Amino acid sequence: MALGSNTKFYETPNHPFQGERIADEMGLTGQYGLKNKEELWRAQSELRGYRREARRLLGRDADEREAEEFLGRLKRLGILGDEDRLDDVLSLEVTDVLERRLQTVIYRKGLANTVDQARQFITHGHILVEGRRVSIPSKMVAVAEESGIEFDEASPLADDLHPERAEER
Repeated sequence: MALGSNTKFYETPNHPFQGERIADEMGLTGQYGLKNKEELWRAQSELRGYRREARRLLGRDADEREAEEFLGRLKRLGILGDEDRLDDVLSLEVTDVLERRLQTVIYRKGLANTVDQARQFITHGHILVEGRRVSIPSKMVAVAEESGIEFDEASPLADDLHPERAEER
């Protein structure tokens, strides 16, 4: 796809002025340190895609291999647990997707004091994932990559005594 195209990777709400939905969105935006609601809508669209695929695989007698590949991908990302089945995809919440973002994983690991600080560390290039600098807070982190998340050695934040480093939790 060419850069600058008008293709969106998310769907906006059908009814833009619903007070309860707006309040829920603001709560999630603050809780997960999202820059704007667009990031939340992207996660919701991703979740809709997972559910759509699960319904497609459940609805027809799909190829067993195809269903296993789909479940394997969600399990590698940590969205589903090891014992979860295809039915469990339909009961997923948007928070299950948001928990796997790099920004949230860094905060949960204790590398940052807040989710907003985690976002700043990522965008400023202080974070490495398996030896590679990542500057995208919305990157989905696989379970296997989680142990490889660390500060860049060249970053001043690599020093444990740096004032912005998080307290051990």
